[in-house]
Amino acid sequence: MRLFAAVPLPGTAQEATARTLREFRALPWPVRWVHEEGLHVTLKFFGEVTPDRHETIVEMLGYCVNRMMPMTLAVHGGGAFPFSSKPRILRLDVEAGPDLELLQDRIERAGERIGFPPEGRPFHPHITLGRVREGHRLPPGAIEMLEAVKAQPAFVADRITLFDSEPGPGGAVYATRAEFRLNGT
Repeated sequence: MRLFAAVPLPGTAQEATARTLREFRALPWPVRWVHEEGLHVTLKFFGEVTPDRHETIVEMLGYCVNRMMPMTLAVHGGGAFPFSSKPRILRLDVEAGPDLELLQDRIERAGERIGFPPEGRPFHPHITLGRVREGHRLPPGAIEMLEAVKAQPAFVADRITLFDSEPGPGGAVYATRAEFRLNGT
């Protein structure tokens, strides 16, 4: 299994982000776009995991969400990783308060204790839109178009999901392996 923990987008936020994705997908850019139903905010990528490690991750995530309350997030603008001058991953930025950073840090630290190394770079909450195809470049002004994406209405994130990423001919397809409610208990 190829597992990662993420904040799934609730209905209205998912639809607003999917509309933005469709607008960019209509442009003749050399990008492999994500599936609309796969829009999310990644908290921790675990990578290839054997089935016996799955339950350990589930227990760890349950511990990490303990006493975490739902949190308000908002999509605003975008950009590219690793740099705007050398884009590889196109993204929308997510504005989040300290609660999301606390949750991600909890998951990162607990993951390290069970054998999953930390990311090694600062957490930058975002939604991946697509990946620039190997050996291709974006047209002039593309990054500025991403940066100019209008802010979307804020939404409440009330759960995190452990997803399994299955590679497919049209891109990765995500299957839910576990879900955790953020309800403060």
